[in-house]
Amino acid sequence: MDTKFDFEKFEQGIVYVKPILAADLPDEMRAKVGDLEELFSVHNAEGEQLALVADRKLAFHLARENNMEPVTVH
Repeated sequence: MDTKFDFEKFEQGIVYVKPILAADLPDEMRAKVGDLEELFSVHNAEGEQLALVADRKLAFHLARENNMEPVTVH
């Protein structure tokens, strides 16, 4: 294929969802998550954290509601 694709435009809508252990959060945040052991963080392409939510399904829903395409990070 010789069709040019604008990857820069495509990447603007991608967000990355990754699991975060509650034990790795700062103390003040850990106090707010209650008994959750794992949360999910949503990041933009530059690595900036956009959201921290209770479960993966919610992270994906949040991204799609904001016209973004979520991708899992391992």
